[in-house]
Amino acid sequence: MNASRRNALSVTAAGLIHVATNTGSAFSQSAGQVDLLVRQAAERGHTDLGWLQSFHSFSFGGYYDQRHMGFRSLRVINDDKIAAGRGFPTHPHRDMEIISYVLEGALQHKDSTGQGAIIGSEDIQMMSAGTGITHSEFNPSASQANHFLQIWIEPAMRGVRPRYSDNKVVLEEKLDQWKKIAGPEGSDASVSIHQDASIYATHLTQGRNIEFTVERGRHAWLQVARGALIVNGTRLESGDAVATSRATALSVQAAESSDALLFDLA
Repeated sequence: MNASRRNALSVTAAGLIHVATNTGSAFSQSAGQVDLLVRQAAERGHTDLGWLQSFHSFSFGGYYDQRHMGFRSLRVINDDKIAAGRGFPTHPHRDMEIISYVLEGALQHKDSTGQGAIIGSEDIQMMSAGTGITHSEFNPSASQANHFLQIWIEPAMRGVRPRYSDNKVVLEEKLDQWKKIAGPEGSDASVSIHQDASIYATHLTQGRNIEFTVERGRHAWLQVARGALIVNGTRLESGDAVATSRATALSVQAAESSDALLFDLA
């Protein structure tokens, strides 16, 4: 994303937060459920570079939709599939918390802080771009495709020192329960971010049900990474999402074995 587009998105997004969190503007309303708003996978933006297939829940790069600029501090959810041996060459970022969540395959990271790692489906990776950082992300496999979610969260503080961290999140920690994989400094999250936001992950086996309570004054975005879920009676397929800005209980049932992320946002 070039600098002029990035700046335009930031300004516009700040003005459209209320649109993304109220019924009937940027989302489809779920049948029979006035508190949940649906973002359907088929309506997302799409980038096809041959080696990269990327679906964008919010405006990103060449995909621009003023109805979908972000949700609270959540600015990017890109559903990326990278061909074997390919990836993103070195490029810059600043003032953004960038999280990588691998679903299949592996992802090799290198950045200008001197950090480097290969992460898989039992890892969570976070990079605070802060005052400025360059990095690359590649699929190190010669044969297997990579599938991961690229997540950007706008930080509460700008101009922080760039940093990188990763941590293990094994399957047992998120099996049929919510596991906090990212959260503010001092929380029990696997990695910390510079924002009053928490990301929870689950791998829910078919037929199992879990709940999440959205507290008053908080906002929630639930993203189906793969599989199919029924959330408060509404069926969601892979790539679909629901959002709410009301205090409510979310009942999440797996119509088939599924992976999902839930964002609890200020």
